Amino acid sequence: MESNEQEFIGMIREYERVIYKVCYLYTTPNASLEDLYQEVILNLWRAYPNFRQECKRSTWVYRIALNTCISFLRKEKNMPEIVALTLEADRVEENDETQVMLRQLYQLINRLGQLEKSIILLYLEEKSYEEIAEITGLTVTNVATRLSRIKEKMRKMKKEDC
Repeated sequence: MESNEQEFIGMIREYERVIYKVCYLYTTPNASLEDLYQEVILNLWRAYPNFRQECKRSTWVYRIALNTCISFLRKEKNMPEIVALTLEADRVEENDETQVMLRQLYQLINRLGQLEKSIILLYLEEKSYEEIAEITGLTVTNVATRLSRIKEKMRKMKKEDC
């Protein structure tokens, strides 16, 4: 049992940034980053004994993380909205262009649908179309088509915002 726990902890350390990125994109006023992260880790732990290594470990982690976040959001729709009292989370050093651009990118991504968010997140993580297809359950052709449409949609959203 102890070696299983050590393997799991090693896996979490290896994919910690990936899990945080997925959770960050699905964070809402009712679903904090920490809550989503904990939920993903818990679901990974529950599923770990059944991981048959039929796909890459990274694919399996992405799939669990995305499904957990999407399920969390579905449950959340029935909860009342919580309004934050501070704006500290939205503060960015305005002189740091990279941070400003990243914030704008995440704001655009957050306006996408759930599947679109998943696809663009995996693309930004430099996953191949084949890996994205395996994680999302789409065909490679469908991934390419959807990714092209998502990019165009984001360009239009950015133009509308300017």
